[in-house]
Formats: sequence, structure tokens, C-alpha cells
Amino acid sequence: MGTPVEPTFTRSALAPGLLGAIVLLAGLALLDSESFIIIRYTVSILALIICVFVLQARSWYWLIGLVPMAILWNPVVILDVSGQGWVSAQFIAAIIFIAVGLRTKVPVRKN
Repeated sequence: MGTPVEPTFTRSALAPGLLGAIVLLAGLALLDSESFIIIRYTVSILALIICVFVLQARSWYWLIGLVPMAILWNPVVILDVSGQGWVSAQFIAAIIFIAVGLRTKVPVRKN
């Protein structure tokens, strides 16, 4: 047994990333209903939250996937996207959420 070492980073984006992926996959059942607005709010907000963690981790390249997600799933200005392309976008966005959550390492700041 050695002396425990303090962690140098956290995976702060993991929980919102997994939650976003679950919401996107569950949202496939609600694509053509009025309740899909809840999915839009959730995905857009989680994408913006993860953007903050990505900026803290200085992994700006993930913004290429997250910013379009925040725009496409925006519940205020709804872009009318439907069909097989939208279903594919749901799956791609879920993969991006999981990848960003696993790969983003936010450094721990010592006080």
C-alpha cells in the first residue's frame, strides 16, 4: 500500500454525456409527437453544459460536434427536420455524447 495520490483530472462530462445519449435514444419513440419538445430542451441544454466542460478541458475540437447539436435540437427556433436523416442524426448525436463524455478530462484545480 502506498500513499493515495490526488487525481489530476475529472471526467465531468461523462454523466451529462451518458444522460444525453439515453435521452436521444428514448426520443426516437417520440419523434412524431408533441412531446418531442422535451427531448429538444434536454439535448440542447446537455450539449451546452458539455460545451462548458470541453472549454475547461481545452478540447475545443469537440465543439465541432456539440455546437451543431445545440442548434439542431434548439427548442426555441425549431428547424423542421424529419425523415430518415433525422433518425440518423439522433444516433450520431448519441455517439458524440458518449465519445465526448469518455474522452474529456477536466483538470482539477488546486486551491
